[in-house]
Amino acid sequence: MAAVIRVLLVDDDALVRAGLSMMLDGAAGITVVAEAADGQEAITATDAHAPDVVLMDLRMPRLDGITATRRLRARARPPEVIVLTTFDTDENVLHALRAGAAGFLLKDTPPPRIVEAITRVSAGDPILSPHITRRLMERTIAQAGAYERARAALAALTPREHEVALAIAQGRTNADIAADLVMGVTTVKAHVSSILTKLDLDNRTQIALLAHDAGLI
Repeated sequence: MAAVIRVLLVDDDALVRAGLSMMLDGAAGITVVAEAADGQEAITATDAHAPDVVLMDLRMPRLDGITATRRLRARARPPEVIVLTTFDTDENVLHALRAGAAGFLLKDTPPPRIVEAITRVSAGDPILSPHITRRLMERTIAQAGAYERARAALAALTPREHEVALAIAQGRTNADIAADLVMGVTTVKAHVSSILTKLDLDNRTQIALLAHDAGLI
């Protein structure tokens, strides 16, 4: 007989917790062992009930879901965490995944998919909402495109201009660059002007951003 998956519900909205509890209590192979209203209560409840999977809200008082996830996942025998939220910004998704969450779902996810996510995550399979997966793929593609464009643009510079561009990206002043590269400040200014013209940029900040996109920083 397969082991029952022990679930902890973490949300500061009691109605949300009640709805999830009612839904999951009717799912085969899953039992809700505890509820928590914030991240701090989630840690305490994990100590007391040893859940296999935690359904974690993000925005809560006292201790937010990202911090709570990071602390739970830092344990020797951590529970799996599925973030269940209404806030699906790229930053929230990435912060949650970096904190160790194995899943990221929206609260309007159909109940059968939430049950499926709990089962899969418990078995070691990460899961994301389909539209979040698409957005992350689009973000990755966009970043790859920006990288290629930046590398191609910087390839138009001379080796000396490339050094100056890198120094600008590192926050160096003209005087610093002149000292580091053993050239006069006037020469540095001439290189900066040439870089701006070749790359069709308006200021030093744009040079720094281009170097960052090219992976030089």
